[in-house]
Amino acid sequence: MAQRRRILAPVPLIVIVVVLALVGLLAYGLASRGTDNSIDSQLAKGVHPAAPTPSLPVLDGAGKRSLADYRGKVVLLNYWASWCEPCRTEAPLLERWQRGMQARGGTILGVDTQDVTGDASTFIRDHGLTYPSLRDGDGHTQAALGITGMPESFLIDRQGHIVATRRYAVDDAFMRAKVMPLLEGHS
Repeated sequence: MAQRRRILAPVPLIVIVVVLALVGLLAYGLASRGTDNSIDSQLAKGVHPAAPTPSLPVLDGAGKRSLADYRGKVVLLNYWASWCEPCRTEAPLLERWQRGMQARGGTILGVDTQDVTGDASTFIRDHGLTYPSLRDGDGHTQAALGITGMPESFLIDRQGHIVATRRYAVDDAFMRAKVMPLLEGHS
């Protein structure tokens, strides 16, 4: 009888319940995970998804523009914010590359997001940015691209397909390896 009480003691029952709950959570997580259709996983499989084309207000300008307006050009779509320190470091590099890309049928297209419009305008002026920038004040376009931080960039070919991502600040190595081949006509 003493042995039977020990088996039914509260501590072993709690351990069994916790283990069963963890196994159940693991099974649920694996079953509900589904297929990973993120941009990065598609690119890893060699699939180049179409870039989303929401219409956004032009920052420091009138009207709206869309990524679709740049079809036929190589576009480096760059999400940034004035409060983002890596964005400040990246901006001069992007401006330098913009000059070379324009001559070859490409452009940087900035998207300022989750920012104060005046701060974004000051950022553009202080960094002497000449490439176009759009405004996504509330960040509603980020989900379609899986954006989780700033800066993030998406390289889009002349047909409007995403061919590469950079989930942090771009550098010259990325630009030479990924952007230049598209500008030279290789995809």
